[in-house]
Amino acid sequence: MQEIVKKGIYKHFKGDYYLVEDIATHSEDNSLYVVYRALYGNNELYIRPLEMFASLVDKQKYPDVKQTYRFELQDIKSVNKSY
Repeated sequence: MQEIVKKGIYKHFKGDYYLVEDIATHSEDNSLYVVYRALYGNNELYIRPLEMFASLVDKQKYPDVKQTYRFELQDIKSVNKSY
């Protein structure tokens, strides 16, 4: 399973981008959840089980998808050259 980076920007295999806000622990069973925010529309906040967030794309269901993982970390460079 891939490591999830807090404050990282991830691309969903269907094309939209999300900011991982944090990793949360369920108070009853200690399972882990990714807390992430849509970088479009109303910037809604979502949660998803960590294992599902970090899972592989189902290539049988989506054979034409190029991404390996359901969500993939993006390496976004600054457009400001003065840094």
